[in-house]
Amino acid sequence: MACTGCSSGVDGKPAGCKSNGYCSSSGCNKLGVFDWLTGVPLPNGQQPFDGVEVRFKNTRKAYYRNAGGLQLMQGDLVAVDAVPGHDIGMVSLTGELVRAQMERKKMSGETYDLRKVLHMATQEEIDRWHVARKKEDDTLFASRAMVRDARLDMKVTDVEYQGDGTKAIVYYTAEDRIDFRGIVRTMSDRFQVRVEMKQIGVRQEAGRIGGIGSCGRELCCSTWLTDFRSVTTSAARYQQLALNPQKLAGQCGKLKCCLNYELDMYIEAIKSYPSQNAKLKTQQGVGAHMKTDIFSGKMWYGFKRPGEPFVTAGFPIETVREILAQNKEGIEPEVDLNMVDEVKEVVKTPDYENVVGQDDLTRFDSKIKSGKKRGRGGRDRKDKPRSGPKQAQGEGGPRTEKSARPPRGPRPEGQQVGPRPEKGPRPEGGDRSRRRKRGGRRSGDRPAGDGPPKPPAA
Repeated sequence: MACTGCSSGVDGKPAGCKSNGYCSSSGCNKLGVFDWLTGVPLPNGQQPFDGVEVRFKNTRKAYYRNAGGLQLMQGDLVAVDAVPGHDIGMVSLTGELVRAQMERKKMSGETYDLRKVLHMATQEEIDRWHVARKKEDDTLFASRAMVRDARLDMKVTDVEYQGDGTKAIVYYTAEDRIDFRGIVRTMSDRFQVRVEMKQIGVRQEAGRIGGIGSCGRELCCSTWLTDFRSVTTSAARYQQLALNPQKLAGQCGKLKCCLNYELDMYIEAIKSYPSQNAKLKTQQGVGAHMKTDIFSGKMWYGFKRPGEPFVTAGFPIETVREILAQNKEGIEPEVDLNMVDEVKEVVKTPDYENVVGQDDLTRFDSKIKSGKKRGRGGRDRKDKPRSGPKQAQGEGGPRTEKSARPPRGPRPEGQQVGPRPEKGPRPEGGDRSRRRKRGGRRSGDRPAGDGPPKPPAA
């Protein structure tokens, strides 16, 4: 799988990471294998395995014998033996892991029957290989046109040139056997190379072309999946999936390979559940199995009585076992078909922690108690201490602050208070402006002697 920092170039090497084909993320090529034995020394007296895995275009790999004892590393371009001529490929794996890969693919662990690695690729051979690969797209389009003109029921999917440019492999897919002897001679005369036709399946085609799956990741067949196991609709039934071909099919048109990934776990879980063929006999009718929800641990049954609508109810596994046990004893219990699961309220917790409250949106709002006003300086005027008589400079000369008013006596019954006398005009001059500058009094505080006197208390 390609790493995030670079992409593969024309020659198959990473174009941006400058690591010459060997990255810490197991390489930038398709079907890359991470060599976890790198740097591990061999025991004394043991010779390194002479098998080498070489990768060619897309997902094609082959195993060769390093007869010359070359010091090969992952990402090295080598010239290997081919029929006819030679081919250019990139070393993808060396050492004991090659033996393990060969055994996994049911190949003999001996390398005497493998083709040889000739030598390290020279710059002249690499340039000739690049020229041959540039012809692949034009050859692909021309081959498709020739197949269409010949009215053959086949689809040309890819063309791969050999490293020396003397041979071209044409990959195609077809439902039936195709007689392509005539089209091979036509292609050989047209392209002036030896043409080899190779039939592949639709899954191999998807792996060679590549793409993005419905999960948002690269296709498994083009990144790491090497063996294609058969996928049947029973895998979807075990996982309680809707048999919708549009959702279950991949880009190759076949069932998705990922249906087999969790199949064993579903089969193991269903073994501990009651049989799906058993029917529940209750006083509300006979229930037939509809589906099984493994995640919630419930089995759903459908009940249909004459003259009543069809009802579907889900019971926990323990309840189903109890009903089946009572049915064996000849008892038909009464069940509630209209049971509704309680909806659990999901409490959303914040993904951050406010420690000092500095991120509060209301941190600039001032909370002022009712009945209190603040003056200048941020202190309440009622709480402001008074120190002795305070003189104010006005029109009448210096004067002291008003003395405390004596407490009022009880008001006699039947006595009404007269209208409040109107306030006189405010004094003109600099008295009010001086008060504003000093900030000692508010506009509502009127000094003694200004305006008519207040009436005496009753």
